[in-house]
Amino acid sequence: MKILLLLNILPVLSAWSFVPPNVSRKAIKNELLEVCSDVNRGLTSTFDEDEKILKLFEKLEKLNPTKSPLKSSLVNDTWELQYTTSAAILGKGDYPRVGPILQSIDTTTLSAENTEVVSYFGLKVPRKVTANLIPVNGQLTDVKFERFSVGPIGFDAPDKFRGSLDVTYLDKDMRLTRGDLGNLFVLTRFNAAK
Repeated sequence: MKILLLLNILPVLSAWSFVPPNVSRKAIKNELLEVCSDVNRGLTSTFDEDEKILKLFEKLEKLNPTKSPLKSSLVNDTWELQYTTSAAILGKGDYPRVGPILQSIDTTTLSAENTEVVSYFGLKVPRKVTANLIPVNGQLTDVKFERFSVGPIGFDAPDKFRGSLDVTYLDKDMRLTRGDLGNLFVLTRFNAAK
């Protein structure tokens, strides 16, 4: 009898502890963006901060509201980098990036473009790379870099410059992506706050 009573009460107790996904999702997103802001896109992050970001990142991945991000029109836009574990993209040990680091994605043309401004001894120089996207499925795409530009000078990317992006979370204002080298990327829609 006690077991039957317990089995009947468990669903009620579970309902009390259930947090609606949109409420917890919003709180997790806000906390993630706050930590990302505190660590200057990852430039100044400590091991503990990186671990905290990873845990929040993984929580959001489990709450992904878009099951096939690359098939959703939500992915097509310009996204601003808020955090990454990629030292190369952050420019660690290199000339500083000034202003936003942006990535534009267009799955209708299967293209992407990354742009940034780098300060070379105080001289601000725009840099960009264009790429073709080769979707593997609704979440994962291979990337073939096509052309690099530094200021007015452009050159074709070597054929071996390839990678992949796994879009593991997408909503109307945030995208989480894992790169082929294990790097994490937290991006927000660039025009959302404009």
